Amino acid sequence: MTISVSEKKEIVKDFGKNEKNTGSTEVQVAILTKKINSLTEHFKTHKKDHHSKRGLLGMINNRRKLLKYLKNQDEDKYSNLIKKLGLRK
Repeated sequence: MTISVSEKKEIVKDFGKNEKNTGSTEVQVAILTKKINSLTEHFKTHKKDHHSKRGLLGMINNRRKLLKYLKNQDEDKYSNLIKKLGLRK
């Protein structure tokens, strides 16, 4: 359910400007997306894990807020991020 340090470093390298840029909106959204995808896989086998489902909903809401902020700040970055992550069809 959690992502490893090497996976997080890879995400930061792909979406950040450098390796230390972990706080940018794009990196935060990418990390949340990775966590959400892993939790979604977890729920395929553990259907009654309601405590983790509550955490998943919090992550989804946080990602939604970050995407809304990014869309208001820079439309081009928003559309590129959506395409890279495969969100919204």
